[in-house]
Amino acid sequence: MQEVELFNLGPIFKLLLLAAVVAMGPLAWVWLRHRHQEAPQRVRQLTALTLFLCFDLVLFGSFTRLSDSGLGCPDWPGCYGHASPFGAGEAIEAAQTAMPTGPVTLSKAWIEMIHRYLAMTVGALILTLAVFSWRRDRTVWGWPTLSLVWVCVQGGFGALTVTMKLFPAIVSLHLMGGMLLLVLLLIQLLRQRHAPWAESRIPLPTSVRAWLMAAWALLMLQIVLGAWVSSNYAVMACDTYPLCQGTWWPDMNFDKGFDLWRALGMDGDGQALPFQALTAINFTHRWHAMPVAALLLWSSFLLYRHGLTTQARGLWLLVLLQIITGISNAVLGWPLLAALLHTGSAAGLLLLISWALGITESRPSGHIPATFSRPDL
Repeated sequence: MQEVELFNLGPIFKLLLLAAVVAMGPLAWVWLRHRHQEAPQRVRQLTALTLFLCFDLVLFGSFTRLSDSGLGCPDWPGCYGHASPFGAGEAIEAAQTAMPTGPVTLSKAWIEMIHRYLAMTVGALILTLAVFSWRRDRTVWGWPTLSLVWVCVQGGFGALTVTMKLFPAIVSLHLMGGMLLLVLLLIQLLRQRHAPWAESRIPLPTSVRAWLMAAWALLMLQIVLGAWVSSNYAVMACDTYPLCQGTWWPDMNFDKGFDLWRALGMDGDGQALPFQALTAINFTHRWHAMPVAALLLWSSFLLYRHGLTTQARGLWLLVLLQIITGISNAVLGWPLLAALLHTGSAAGLLLLISWALGITESRPSGHIPATFSRPDL
């Protein structure tokens, strides 16, 4: 691939203008559709839409990585110094001619830039929500501000993902940052005024809340391990299930596999990463999934017992989807649809657990009213 200036801020103003124009679409739709409601209620609808678009962004980011489009435009924030691949056609054609099977093609450039356009649009909507909270709803200003700060951090991770040439630790942090942004937007939604759960939370026994928090933490660790598998392209290191390479304990190199600060495909000494390291990465993610799935199913049972049926059924269904897609990734050769569903269901599980934690509070078992009236969920 030809040399290109990694940071080129030439098209930044065009890109910011484009993000503002695109963001006007969701803003106008929410304001017109809910024009007869009060402003805080319209903001709540905008927050829900921003959360939905952020979920789409996480999935499209996964698609960008899975389609090997992460370096479709090898500079940042534009594409060969242009605001779109239209202006970069000559440079893209030259790069593709030099490396026909390389990371730069016209289709990959468009996938990468669409991902950036969507990310900037989500950022513009988060900025709008933060400005509203500063001016009109200061009772919840902390969460919108935190979301705004974090989306800026995410932008930094996105830039480094490109300029550091898919450095596995940065790619993994970028995915985890997207998951945390989803949680922040969800909490922001739950804490807004006029939400049915904003003023009264559902009491749960302290032990149940403790199980939910443990499930959240263990699930987050599993997502980190999954990000490490994906960013190192280690999915096919174990292409059978439940055995890996025909054995329960294949040859593995955990030291090199979990040496975090290294280039893609290299170990910490700059040598080619051995296959045993990829096996260790895949194997750890695979077997850590078992206690995570068990804890999530137990949490589903506990939530169902205490009347949170929506979250309970959602957890059960998404755990089942995670198991099916996880096995499919191995035995079917990492199909794109299964890989995308695997990422999406992981994000869904994280949101469901966060939702359950966000609308409940700990109470000793003896202090929970027998006839507690649940808010509409």
